[in-house]
Amino acid sequence: MSVSDETMMFKKKREKAPVAQTIVEVCEALEARGYDPKDQLAGYLLSGDPTYITSYQDARNKIRQYERYELVEALLDHYLAAIRPKK
Repeated sequence: MSVSDETMMFKKKREKAPVAQTIVEVCEALEARGYDPKDQLAGYLLSGDPTYITSYQDARNKIRQYERYELVEALLDHYLAAIRPKK
């Protein structure tokens, strides 16, 4: 076995924040820049174009950690929990 002269690269996987927390942080960044979060998130979710999300406070990178279906699922979970009567 020979020793390579090449440097090995080790990348630690970043832990993802919970989806709900990420959505809140992205909305706050959008509002801070004067955007309507509903419009911008809808544009991103429908098109997949990350330029709908500001890069301010790393919001674009935060939201891109998730697939769009994961974001839609989290939004629907929250919405349905709010409108359903408690059992």
